[in-house]
Amino acid sequence: MSANEKELIRVEDLHKSFGSLQVLKGVTEHVDHGEVVSVIGPSGGGKSTFLRCLNLLETPTSGKIYFEGTDITDKNVDINLHRQKMGMVFQHFNLFPHMSIRKNLMCAPLLNKQGTKEEISKLAESTLAKVGLLDKIDAMPSTLSGGQKQRVAIARALMRNPEIILFDEPTSALDPELTGEVLSVMSDLAKEGITMLIVTHEIGFAAQVADKIMFMDKGYVIDYGTPEDVIINPKNKRIKTFLEKVK
Repeated sequence: MSANEKELIRVEDLHKSFGSLQVLKGVTEHVDHGEVVSVIGPSGGGKSTFLRCLNLLETPTSGKIYFEGTDITDKNVDINLHRQKMGMVFQHFNLFPHMSIRKNLMCAPLLNKQGTKEEISKLAESTLAKVGLLDKIDAMPSTLSGGQKQRVAIARALMRNPEIILFDEPTSALDPELTGEVLSVMSDLAKEGITMLIVTHEIGFAAQVADKIMFMDKGYVIDYGTPEDVIINPKNKRIKTFLEKVK
């Protein structure tokens, strides 16, 4: 496989401003097929904005984003076709409160005509089993804990059989005792070779699960490398200071 074939996402000179506030200042990076990349750094560093730009939930001010070789910032590109290949898991679960868990999982595949109702219902069952919640398939979201809701949100992202799943601080809204069950599911997905880009404050988890670590601060990527180089034996003084404060 050539370098270009390995690449799933390539970002070139990405800038994003909100009015006079520059949030991203020329980010150039890539994510390969099968890689788990964790994005860490202080709050306000641009991590979530970077993530949201990757499927154009935020429109870049300038720069290019290539997904499977296509420049998705091109106004002639149908972004919805590419979004179908990108799963997204937010801080807050965004489940439809009036729908059962089964219907929450089936909603997007039915709209996108990914199969018959029966086929999609069976897929919902097997996908929910993967995150350990098959027994909750006909429950309502209000009966679930925060950790369970987030696992359902992960299952919903998996229903699309995506090329990549983008996680925006998936445990930050959870109590510490519920965080572990979500991280466990994400670890299992990493072992399956699912490509993931994870914005997280869970430094230990990032070091253990990720193939690459991206450290962002003040809109810049300060370092991008293996957990060994970025977290365990950091060379950069700013990263050392950050890690000392969060450990």
